[in-house]
Amino acid sequence: MWLKKGISGLLLITSLASCSLFRTTTTNPATVPKTAKQSSQFIDGIEVTPGSAVTSRHKTVSNKHQSEPDVRVTNVNTGYSNENIEKADWLQLKYAVLLDATVELVTNMDLLKKIEEWWGTRYCMGGSTKNCIDCSAFTKLVMQDIYHVTIPRTAQEQYDNAEKIEDADLKEGDLVFFHTGGRRSRDISHVGIYIINNKFLNASTSNGVTISDLNDPYWKSRYKGSGRVIAN
Repeated sequence: MWLKKGISGLLLITSLASCSLFRTTTTNPATVPKTAKQSSQFIDGIEVTPGSAVTSRHKTVSNKHQSEPDVRVTNVNTGYSNENIEKADWLQLKYAVLLDATVELVTNMDLLKKIEEWWGTRYCMGGSTKNCIDCSAFTKLVMQDIYHVTIPRTAQEQYDNAEKIEDADLKEGDLVFFHTGGRRSRDISHVGIYIINNKFLNASTSNGVTISDLNDPYWKSRYKGSGRVIAN
């Protein structure tokens, strides 16, 4: 008799334990948060291409004047390889982007250092220091320090004394001339130094010392020709 009662008690305990286990491991689907039902998904179509981005230390700063074109760089793919990027000086990388050229073509480190030294210096008529400088004073300084040639002080005099060349023959160190104001349209009132890829270095009234593009509508409509100065 006592054996039957023991067996019955054991069966009752087992039954209760099984029900309890069942209740704790079974969840009502209605109570499951929606986030738990969502599966993870991967985002396709994202890639990183060398040369398509510039680090923060390579960014340039432009002021807000708009009389001359602003200088901006957005998603420029220069096409150089990881190996070249590792070997290049950061100045080469920075100016390769600004010039829309490959690092291999941006090799005049003395020129790059000079541009970096003067970059953003504001424009003022008659100025010739880092407080402010005008276009012809800046071209005179760069031509003397980098290309070792002496040229006159004013843009008109620089134009008159330069050997005129065809646009197709432009190379680094040549002068490019513009008429940006004055009574006569043939007057030369602005000058810059050609670098590469239709880009030229100049002290502009809006952006100070900067790099501009000959194909920009502002400059293209005011362009008067180019010239070359022979070394002393």
